[in-house]
Amino acid sequence: MFDFSLSRLLSDLIFRLPAVVIALTVHEFSHAMCAYKLGDGTAKHLGRLTLNPLKHLDPIGLVCLYLFYFGWAKPVPVNPYNFRAVDGKTGMMLTALAGPMSNILMCFICVGLVHLIPFGRSIVFTWLYVFLNYLIAVNTGLAFFNLIPIPPLDGSKILFGLLPDRLYYITQYLERYSSIFLIVLLVSRIPEMILGPLTRGLITSFHSFYGLFLR
Repeated sequence: MFDFSLSRLLSDLIFRLPAVVIALTVHEFSHAMCAYKLGDGTAKHLGRLTLNPLKHLDPIGLVCLYLFYFGWAKPVPVNPYNFRAVDGKTGMMLTALAGPMSNILMCFICVGLVHLIPFGRSIVFTWLYVFLNYLIAVNTGLAFFNLIPIPPLDGSKILFGLLPDRLYYITQYLERYSSIFLIVLLVSRIPEMILGPLTRGLITSFHSFYGLFLR
């Protein structure tokens, strides 16, 4: 399952680990920023409205994302009663959506940079090209994994925001058995089988988009 060759270990240390840290940091910062813009300053008061990775990283989630290509960071504290621009339910949904969307935006930007880099022109450009492709893969994987509608992932908050009040019992059911669902996901290949085609499709579509303008 794992390749422990020296070249793979060095590659992961130089490229994938920084990509994981950057993706997680931007993801959590975006949660905090969205909540702040909607009127909730809880995350800001607790020092989470920052791009400092040390404020966001969860050791276990970091290791899982590094080893299994999906993981998490420290949850950003949000108080829905502080939202002023929208109601609490909508605010929670938008705040949750901000994380995955920031990773998809990063993927879009990085794909564009890949098309601009003169690959092979020098070792610096080659390394940058490789690093950007790691960023693309990590960001898309993190975005789609977090969109799974199982608590405490972002997808559950988005689902809860879309469900009418009469279907609230669904949220209680998901929260009650969320740990079981997550364990099944972590020990199975289900995320890879489902999310793999989605991530590859998104990346391919971005490359196709830039291919229309950058030859």
